[in-house]
Parts: sequence; structure tokens; C-alpha cells
Amino acid sequence: MSFQKYLERTPIFNSLPPATVCRVLLVAAVFLAYLPALNGGFVWDDDSWTSHLLPFFQGFSGLGAIWSHPTTLQQYYPLTGTTFWLDFQTWNFWTPPYHLENILLHSVSAFLFWRLLLRLQVPGAWLAAWLFALHPVMVESVAWITERKNVLSLALYLGTLLAYDRFAPWVERGDDQSKTDQPDTPPAQRPVFYLLALALFLGALLAKTTAFPLPAVILLLVWWKRGRVKLKRDVVPALPFFVVAVAMCFLTAWLEKTHVGAQGEDFHLNFSERCLIAGHVPWFYLGKLLWPVNLCFVYPRWQPDPHLWWQWLYPALTVGALLALWLAQRLIGRGPATAALYFVGTLFPVLGFISAYGMRYSFVWDHWVYLSSLGFFALVEVLIVRLANWLHQTTMVYGLAVLMLSGLGVLTWHQAGMYSNVDVLWGTTLARNPNCWMAHFNWGTSLLNRNQADEAIRHFELGLKLKSDIGATYNLGVALAAQRKPDEAILSYQRAIELDPKFAPAHYNLGVVLATQGKLAEAIQQYEVVLQLKPDFAPAHYADFASAYYQLGLKLAAQEHLDEAIRNYQRGVELNPDNADVHFNYGIALGRKGQFAEAAIQYQAAMKSDLSTAGAQNDLAWTLATSTEAEMRNGAEAVRFAESACDLTHYSEPMFIGTLAAAYAEAGRFDEAVTTAQKASALAGQKGDTKLQEKNQQLLELYRAHKTYLDAPR
Repeated sequence: MSFQKYLERTPIFNSLPPATVCRVLLVAAVFLAYLPALNGGFVWDDDSWTSHLLPFFQGFSGLGAIWSHPTTLQQYYPLTGTTFWLDFQTWNFWTPPYHLENILLHSVSAFLFWRLLLRLQVPGAWLAAWLFALHPVMVESVAWITERKNVLSLALYLGTLLAYDRFAPWVERGDDQSKTDQPDTPPAQRPVFYLLALALFLGALLAKTTAFPLPAVILLLVWWKRGRVKLKRDVVPALPFFVVAVAMCFLTAWLEKTHVGAQGEDFHLNFSERCLIAGHVPWFYLGKLLWPVNLCFVYPRWQPDPHLWWQWLYPALTVGALLALWLAQRLIGRGPATAALYFVGTLFPVLGFISAYGMRYSFVWDHWVYLSSLGFFALVEVLIVRLANWLHQTTMVYGLAVLMLSGLGVLTWHQAGMYSNVDVLWGTTLARNPNCWMAHFNWGTSLLNRNQADEAIRHFELGLKLKSDIGATYNLGVALAAQRKPDEAILSYQRAIELDPKFAPAHYNLGVVLATQGKLAEAIQQYEVVLQLKPDFAPAHYADFASAYYQLGLKLAAQEHLDEAIRNYQRGVELNPDNADVHFNYGIALGRKGQFAEAAIQYQAAMKSDLSTAGAQNDLAWTLATSTEAEMRNGAEAVRFAESACDLTHYSEPMFIGTLAAAYAEAGRFDEAVTTAQKASALAGQKGDTKLQEKNQQLLELYRAHKTYLDAPR
């Protein structure tokens, strides 16, 4: 008895068409199984498709860049990027809708898979669809927001196969069409379905390029259902699909290496090692599909060794199994060989012959078998149906199948909870794969971003014991600096620089820590390296650079190394033109060198940067009033700046008041100069500054004699 026949005989469902009931039940089952993931947040790599794309989500120009510039996204998957663009326009970064869309796309793929098997006259199609919908290995593709590309691509991929079947049915005319539940397409409409299939296939590739084996799948299905593949009837119509697939493959492989980063030591695998990986991968996935326990976000990365004879058993068994199924087709039919060829063939992009970035962490990921699993599920449900018919125990076998589906649903429910947040994700991963250095590094980074430096340091150190990594070494330095452990932070930054001398952030942060320790010359060396490596380094950091030059300039000036001090002040001004203190002390150093005109320029710049800088105004006033260069003196301007400096300090600084007296004298206002000099002398005496008091007494005599004072700026 089929599942639909059973529903027809069940009173509660009598009022609904059986197919509708099946679909409703399937959606409900999938929704319940994935409920723990529905409120999950963004986890690892989700930001690459959401928050990191924020500049491109602000308008239609960003959407245009997603389509027109292949490097805008991690990979050239613009259709997937467009769905995230639309999500942001609708609900910003509120995550439940993102998860719901993935779940719905997964449900759609289950329905399309069901329909495809019906068109292929596969008995028990409903069971294969339910197995696919509820199997826990599928969780990574559905519950992980980033894998929108996987679920979207598969829905379009299956739509392509259904549309192509309407153009060129795999079940030839004259076969029993009643089992397909859909009539043949009239000849006049077939070109429309051909174009629709080509458009859907292009969409599948633009969602994720792993759909590229589809043209070969078309020919495989032709061979399965017809026993032979004809050039004109079968191969020629598939050629445009092959052309599009090959073009997208080359683009994706190039981007994976040059843009995503699938190159370096982790990818230095010779052909023998890649063959060992390729032989192992199908058996690993087969094991997880048959017995889905201890599923892990990141599985241990194997160490392929061509010198170990037993590792060659995997590729030998893979080739042997495919050959045996091929040779046994007369005995058992072409179905098992078709399922096996589909399973292994659609895994080809991730077998290891093509470097994918995820291979840096593991050679197997659950989401890499999402598309390929369809062949496995189709074969399993056929075997169950045949077992039921052979035993003449349809009700019992289907009852056991329903129990199996319930168990898979429970496992999926538990597995979906792993994607609720980063702490659960990395904690579960480390519980199942304790040597996962990537989990330690990423969890440490997440903790560091939440200011939990102690825990972050622990994970960075544990991860670095497993694998040397520049990013983790650098982040360890950041965490140590946050914990006020500068010496240890310096060591971490130095190790990061040893791993990559061109890693600008490590040089920058090393400079910051050195500057806090007063090692200004060493800090400046690191800053100079940063500017050489990244001339466009974020201007926000220039204040740190300028501060180091400024502090070193002060030290050098105090040691009377004026030329070196001036060079450092000049560099500080170049990096941060708005720092009044740098301009001010730069002006002092220039004045002490007798470069009065240049000093005045710096004082004016200091006042422009900070109008409340009384010291700069005072020193500029002194220069304008007492410069030995006649062209520099300007009594009226000197009075204006000196009065401003005194006003800002409420006439509480005897030096500033003395400057005002000198300015009055230069302006010819000698009576005011005398009165003001007396005030300056008296105030200096009250503050115990006898040297300044004596200086003002000397100047007082000059002003009484209607003479001005000429001197260098103070």
C-alpha cells in the first residue's frame, strides 16, 4: 500500500487530496525539526554575507556591484547575494526570517525531488523526499544562514531537471505515463521548457556553482531510463548547459584561489594525496548518511600519506564499487549504478582535485554532500519499497520507515540547535573534535570582541598549540594588551610579524604597545613600516602615529637635540595636521633655532586647530612683539594674540601678562606696557617664580625708557 493510498483510507484526511496532505505534513515536520535554529543568530562566516556587505545593501548601486563585480562577494554568487540584499531591505539583520527562508527553500527542494522521482517513475518517491527533508546531515545547509547559496541552488537545480524533462522526457513515449502524474508536453511548448531549463540552470550556478554537474546528470538519467545516449537527441541539446557550466567552473576556481584564499601550505597536496582524499570522501559521507551520529561542524582533517598502503583501500574500493555496479546492471538493473555515479559524480567539485577554501580546515563538510545525497536517498527508498514488496509486509515496513523518519527528525532537531549561537557552535564542535584549532581561534575571536579577554586568551593558546596561525597569534596579542600584559603582547605581535612581515595590523599594534612603554623610537619604526605597507592605512590611526612622533620630539627637545625634534614634529604634523600641541611645540623648537617666520606659521596653525590654545597664542604674540627680524614684528597683532591668551587664562599666568607688556611696547603703548609689566612682576613674585620676576623688572626699565625688547620666542 503506498503512502498516498494509506492517506486516502484514513478518515481524518478524507476531505483533503492526499498529495496536499503529504505536502502539509512535510512542511510541518521540517518546520518542527528545524525549530531550534529558527531564533539562532549569525555564526561563523555569516557576516561575509550580511554585515560585511552593509555598504552594498544601502541602495541599488550596491546591488549593481553585486552583479557586475565578481569580487564583491566571497564568490561570484550574485543571485544568493541578491536574496541577502532583499532581506536587509525588508528586516535588516533580524535573523529569524533568514532562517525561515532557508527552511522553506529546503522544503521546496524536497517537493521538487518528490516530483522529479515521480516523473522518473521511481516507486516510493514520497519516502525519498521525506528522508532528504528530515535527515540531520542536511542541517548544516539549512540551519547555517551562509548556506542560503546551497538551498537556493538546489531548488533551482531540481527545477531545471523538471523543466528539462518537459522538454525531453526521460520516460519515452509508450511507457506507462500514468505513474508520472503529469502529461507529456505538446511539441510546440517544448522549446519554451528548454529555455526555462537553461534559465533555471544559470540561476542555480549564480546561486552556487556546485550545480555545474547537472548537464552530465541529464545524460546519466537518459542512460538510466533509455539504456543509451544518442548524439543528436541527447548530447546536442545538453551542449549549451555544458558551456555555461564550464565557464562558471573556471571563474569559480580562479576566484577560490585568488580571492577567497584557497592557496598556501594547507593546499600543497600532490596528485597522489588528492587521489587518497577523493577515494575517502564518498565513504565518509556514505557512513554519515547511513549512521548520522557525532555530526560535527568541522571534522578532523585527515593526513593523506601515499606511503601507507591501507589508505589506498579507499580509492580502490570506490573504483571497485562503481565497476561492480556497472557490470551487474544486467542482473540488478541500471538504477544502483545510476545512483552511485550520481553520488560520486556530483561530489567531484569537493573530492579534493579542485582546491576549495574549506579544505584548509577539513576535507569533508556536511553541506558539501547536500546535492549529492539525493542519489543516496533515491536508492534507499527503492530498496525499502522492494523489501516491502518482497516480504509482503508493506504496512510493517512502511511503519518502520515512519519510525525511522521520526528518529531522523529528532536527530535533526538536536543538530539544528548547534547553530543557535557561536558559543554553542564552537563548544559542540570542540566536544566532538577537540583538536579543531579553527574552533579555538574563532571562538577566541568572538570572546575577544565581547571583551572576554581571559577566555579568549585560553582558546588562542590552546589553538596555537595545535597549529601556527598569524591571525590567532595577532589576536592573542590584542587580548594580552587588553589584559595590560604589554610584554607578552609584544612577543605575540613579534611572532605574528615573523609569520608574515607584511601584516600591517601587527606592526601597528606593536607600535602602540611600544609607545605606551615609552619606547617611542621603536614605536615609530613600526609605524613607518605600516605606512610603507599600506599607504592608505586608516587615517583614524594617524593620531597614534602623530602622538609617538610628538612625544619623541618633546624628549629630543628637552635634550637640546632640536634638529631631530623638529624632524619628529614635522612628521607628526604631516600625519595629524589638527593636533594643536604638535604645532605649538614645533613652533617652540623652530623659534629656539631662530627660525621665527616658520615658528609663527606653526603657532597660527596651532590656533587654527584649537582656538583655545592659550600657549600658542602667547608664543606667537611674543614672536610678533620681540623678534629680532623687523619684518616679523607686528605690534597690533601681538597685542591681539597676547590679550586673547590672557583672557583665556583669566590673567592668572605671569608669563602671558609679561608677553602682553612686550606687545604693548612694540605697539608704542608704553604706559600700558609699564603697568602690565608691573602686574606680571608682582604675580610672578606671588607664585615664587623669582627668575620671571627679575626678568619683568628688567623689561619694566626698558618700557619706562620707551624702548622695546628684542628676543627669541620662549
